[in-house]
Amino acid sequence: MKTAIFPGSFDPFTLGHLDVLYSSLKLFDKVIIAVGNNVLKKSLFSVEERVEIIENATRETDNVEICSYTGLTVDLCRDLNVNFIVRGLRTTTDFEMESVVAQANSRMEPEIITVFIPSSPSCSFISSTVVRDVLLNGGDATLFLPPGTHIERYLK
Repeated sequence: MKTAIFPGSFDPFTLGHLDVLYSSLKLFDKVIIAVGNNVLKKSLFSVEERVEIIENATRETDNVEICSYTGLTVDLCRDLNVNFIVRGLRTTTDFEMESVVAQANSRMEPEIITVFIPSSPSCSFISSTVVRDVLLNGGDATLFLPPGTHIERYLK
């Protein structure tokens, strides 16, 4: 069974993330969405809330697991015995940054392969940063979020 880890902060999980997830499930038998807890980053949603939002968004999707982690993604890969990391790309800027991280991961753990998946054109402009800005300014972010996330209940 080919399994991949799809790591990220997912603050929040967007339609763009869901788009990359669906594409990755065409390549892998199982995808583990790994919600990173970066203590240096100020998040809008707690790790527990982000996991719950993703669970709601992927409830009807087979072969998906969700976990949270702190530390290096390569260490998580070793712990779970997974050799593939999925990274979504929206722009060439994403590719430049992600390729540096992929090279560092490969240097630390040569067995790990990073697979880049471009987002669909309809999702290429959606980023968690934009969605957070819309949410914080009282806009309608449902246009950019998977159905069933019920994100409004976390914004009190």
